[in-house]
Amino acid sequence: MMFAGYSGYYLCRSDFSVALPLISADLAAKGIAADVARIRLGSIASIGVLAYAIGKFPSGSTADFFGGKRNFLTGMIGSVLFTLLFAIGGGVPIFTLAWFGNRLIQSQGWAGMVKITSRWFSFSSYGTVMGVISLSYLFGDAVSRQFMGMLIDRGLGWRQLFFVAAGILLVLFAASTLLIKESPLEIGEQEPRSNPLCLFGERGDAPSPPSLTALFAPFLKSKTFWLVCLLSLGTTLVRETFNLWTPTYFVDVVGMTKAAAAAKSAVFPLVGGFSVLIVGFLSDKLGRAARAAIILAGLLLSAMALFGLALGDFRGSALIPVLLVGAVAFLVIGPYAYLGGAIALDFGGKQGSATASGLIDGVGYLAGVLAGLSVAQVSVRYGWRGAFIALGCCTLITSIAAAAYLVQQVRALQLQETAPAGDTTGALYG
Repeated sequence: MMFAGYSGYYLCRSDFSVALPLISADLAAKGIAADVARIRLGSIASIGVLAYAIGKFPSGSTADFFGGKRNFLTGMIGSVLFTLLFAIGGGVPIFTLAWFGNRLIQSQGWAGMVKITSRWFSFSSYGTVMGVISLSYLFGDAVSRQFMGMLIDRGLGWRQLFFVAAGILLVLFAASTLLIKESPLEIGEQEPRSNPLCLFGERGDAPSPPSLTALFAPFLKSKTFWLVCLLSLGTTLVRETFNLWTPTYFVDVVGMTKAAAAAKSAVFPLVGGFSVLIVGFLSDKLGRAARAAIILAGLLLSAMALFGLALGDFRGSALIPVLLVGAVAFLVIGPYAYLGGAIALDFGGKQGSATASGLIDGVGYLAGVLAGLSVAQVSVRYGWRGAFIALGCCTLITSIAAAAYLVQQVRALQLQETAPAGDTTGALYG
């Protein structure tokens, strides 16, 4: 149900990206120049990402104190209401208000799922479990884009797309209310142990923190935790840029129709879905230092793919740019999913996993704000070639933090091997 419910979240998030060419045409019909419309819509997107980032910071602590299910359901019903408001809006001011509210309330959902996951699954399978759950925002996103592309092809306008998305999410909200359980205790089963190496040590098995100070202090003191937050900055910027602008890029540069661009944009979340499954499984089999190595390799190789998008000549070929977009997805999305998923669970255990996820994602989405207005401005002034060169440089800079993270993880594992028996608290993440 979490998988299905969070997929529904993405119907009410990807609708804006898919509908951007249609909304731009609508604004152009009202006398707004195409470049001006792109920058205004990019501003709305950036404001939405900023709202999402703001909401991420308190979302984790509310889930840790009051339970993940409440967060999850609040995000769903709020998103339904704001999606409907956007659909009935008549211009940029209402669009901005509705999108800000939609992204703000949706920020509650992921932290809620992480909290529920921490109580249902063993730490030995965090990578695989979070890989599967991450498919909700990858395959769910891909299916949503294909579905909405089909609706556009059949003549539906962007307002109708928003109404359909809100209706489907409302049905999923009702099902989730009835079927999601906060803990195995609700069905008479025992909860599995959390990671004994988490920042909270043995206290990490308690599902609720005793106070705000006890909840936040371990994260604020951990250098490794803030290094992971830096990784979140770079990976989120790449992900948000492609989530938002891929349909527009396919229309402007590759020459696809709006319906085809909406459908083809599904390649990014679709390939990203295979990525999180593969790297999640590998990390559980190879150990947690493997996560750091995979993140570093993914960033370095994705920078090459981004420079390929910037410097390649794709005249007459739609296949090569689609393949390169898929390559970026495969190399970035798996590492990105680690950060607010399995790594957050390792940091926080049952007690602070949602807070860890909220902080990591919140910091990352502060960079994601640039994916809207800044990318729109760069693409207007320097073209999409300039935008991809900038993204490639940002990815290379992020790889420096990934290298530092890998070194820390290898050293921590070496220290763990030589530590006295029973001395495990914070061994990997202190």
